[in-house]
Amino acid sequence: MNLILFEADEIGKTLSRRDERTIHLLKVLHKKNGDRFEAGILGTGSGIGSIEKINFDGSISFSFELQSPPFPRLPVRVAVGFPRPIQLRRLLRDLSSLGVQAIDLFGTELGEKSYRDTKLFGSGGAHAALIEGAVQSRDTTIPALSVFSRLEEWLHQRPWEQSSLPSAPLLIAADNVRSEGAMSRLPPTSRPTVLAIGSERGWSDRERDLLEAGGFVRLSLGSRALRTETACIAATVLAIEKIGELG
Repeated sequence: MNLILFEADEIGKTLSRRDERTIHLLKVLHKKNGDRFEAGILGTGSGIGSIEKINFDGSISFSFELQSPPFPRLPVRVAVGFPRPIQLRRLLRDLSSLGVQAIDLFGTELGEKSYRDTKLFGSGGAHAALIEGAVQSRDTTIPALSVFSRLEEWLHQRPWEQSSLPSAPLLIAADNVRSEGAMSRLPPTSRPTVLAIGSERGWSDRERDLLEAGGFVRLSLGSRALRTETACIAATVLAIEKIGELG
């Protein structure tokens, strides 16, 4: 853990001995009574935590001092056709750590229908993956996460238009089959970016037409066929670079 992250309602309470943060503080960082550690409150900011007392039952009493506001989320929205559940958890974690503003998931015509039945949402696993990404990047915010039944629903609702954006976003659909250019050759831009990435089998021709009608330009990530999670990360890093946030 690069940051011990708390929910707001955990401040003033104790951490149980089985809590992974307790285990990390005591077993990995070897913290003792009175020691300080980097910490944050989800949605509030970062600061310094202090171990007030390691209790007889192994729990920890701690205090927290807020020092810095949260990092701003980057103006990049990533939408992806449902990947395999094991990939989805990693993808949510990594996109969260990259600082994207929002993540949308939708069903696609060529995607495996059973992937939409993942238990990550009902079990809290999706939220936990987003938290894990925030901890990795020393952040105290997480992306907004939304689920849509199909690509058509997502295009109809256009959730990016419901956000307060400084300008009209650049709409890009990753497509290595019927591309109109290469994403790597896009010039630098100050516009927010919406990325759409298909499932493992890519887009159907009908979905390509829907994306085009929705204002999306189809751009290639190269000649190689990529896993969904690899394509998402590659496209996101390129988008972040184009808006000048890697410097």
